[in-house]
Amino acid sequence: MNFLKTTMLLAALTALFMVMGFSLGGPRGAILALLVAAGMNLFTYWNADKIVLKMHQAVEVDARSHPEFYNMVQRLAQRAGLPMPKVYIVDQPQPNAFATGRDPEHSAVAATTGLLNMLSYEEIEGVMAHELGHVKNRDTLIMTMVATIAGAVSMLANFGLFFRDNRGVAGILAVLVAPFAAMIVQMAISRTREFGADRTAAEISGNPLALASALHKISGQAQRIPNPVAQRNPAASQLYIVPGGVKQMFSTHPATEDRIAALQDMAQDFVAPGGTPDDRPTGRPSALNPTGRR
Repeated sequence: MNFLKTTMLLAALTALFMVMGFSLGGPRGAILALLVAAGMNLFTYWNADKIVLKMHQAVEVDARSHPEFYNMVQRLAQRAGLPMPKVYIVDQPQPNAFATGRDPEHSAVAATTGLLNMLSYEEIEGVMAHELGHVKNRDTLIMTMVATIAGAVSMLANFGLFFRDNRGVAGILAVLVAPFAAMIVQMAISRTREFGADRTAAEISGNPLALASALHKISGQAQRIPNPVAQRNPAASQLYIVPGGVKQMFSTHPATEDRIAALQDMAQDFVAPGGTPDDRPTGRPSALNPTGRR
């Protein structure tokens, strides 16, 4: 059902791009917009991971340079039945993480230094399980394609405001309304997939409360600490586990409180017999977080 919904919403976004083309150039403009959208999606398919990683100036790490972090991702990937993704660290104080790549065989996951310094080992594990959840659910390509087309719609609207000829009230409304419509479609796609990645993360890590704790910690900090990449390209905010600097009304993610509540409900299914959710360790010191602070 999620796949069908996402396909329909992606088609709606492409149709919106064609409407913009028609508004600016008539039938020929619509056809040209369709060709451009197809070209962008094809380019994104082959280069999604390179685009996102270069945008963030991410540095690849391995078992030698960052053994604990790398081995954690490797262990989670094995649990999820996924090929080992490339692992990156982004030198960025805002605590966040993302996944990218066209399929599980060409995927990459990344965490910021802010996230690695702030969270406990189990919380980082929950966050990376979430990102692998996106890989497992094949969300990474869709989200990058959506960000590309949504950004193109906004760019075309800005172009139309300054360079379009007089095509009446309908044309003006198309130019003004299209960016907001694109944002709504983008939000609908992303919010659906965040809940799915949270559930998959709980299944991979077996500890939904660790992810809930991580979301609680980083959501507030992500709002306070600026993210230069998202500021330059707002469409990139949907890539992160928690968007920063965006009002909930305009966020591509569900409310963090709703995600935490859903994870707390899931926790009942992941507690060992005879145990309780509080029995799980959530603050073990590690090389990622030497103090073990929560």
